[in-house]
Amino acid sequence: MIIIGERINGMFKDIAKAIRERDSAVIQEWARKQEQNGARYLDINVGPSSTEPVEAMKWLVEVTQEASDLPLCLDSTKYDAIEAGLKVCKRPAMINSVPAEAAKMERVFTMAAEYGAEVICLAMSAEGIPKDAESRVALAMELVATADAFGVPIDNLYIDPLVLPCNVAQDHGPEVLETLRQIKLISDPPPKTVVGLSNVSQGTRDRELVNRVFAVMAMANGLDAAIADACDDELMAAVATARILLNMDIYCDSYIDVFKKG
Repeated sequence: MIIIGERINGMFKDIAKAIRERDSAVIQEWARKQEQNGARYLDINVGPSSTEPVEAMKWLVEVTQEASDLPLCLDSTKYDAIEAGLKVCKRPAMINSVPAEAAKMERVFTMAAEYGAEVICLAMSAEGIPKDAESRVALAMELVATADAFGVPIDNLYIDPLVLPCNVAQDHGPEVLETLRQIKLISDPPPKTVVGLSNVSQGTRDRELVNRVFAVMAMANGLDAAIADACDDELMAAVATARILLNMDIYCDSYIDVFKKG
């Protein structure tokens, strides 16, 4: 499973402060730490409180790339900010994200085709997040078909079935796992899958444990990537071990270190 490091996000107080003060050292420290611990993409999000999201995104991309060569996942509901980031990315990036809404799909898939970007596609519509797997899969199929119409290859698509916090939407968990299984059947080749892992534990007491267990369960159901805490050593060890048990990597006694080094 690919880990997309979640930590350069303006919702964290230290990152929000660094963005306001244009303190590149904080951003670059998190970029290096996440890469060293096994992240293969870095999620970049200016956060909801940024007063200049376009300029902030451009700055975040530039200073992050000074510290790491990892591809970036540009995370914002403001598509002008994402496009500003795409323009200064040194290598093809990932767009996070687009729901199954016509105007937003047109905007995002047009950008993706122009910049050769990957796209995280949300299994939701203007009506919100459906509860059952069947409805999630139907939205995934709509997203895949629309992306194809705009010339975005299916290899560049990641479907996010949208996991909700288990303490308020416990019945959604099995539906998300079933969605992951079914997405692998909608096309040949199928799109990849991704989740925002920390969402499942929002508001729970044992957040790290919930994240780790769900990550392994989701991998067993076909999960390809997760936006997650790359600096959680036990999470990374659990993911590396799951890859061994699912016959995705060849066993060696140092398999955890091998996974972190890519």
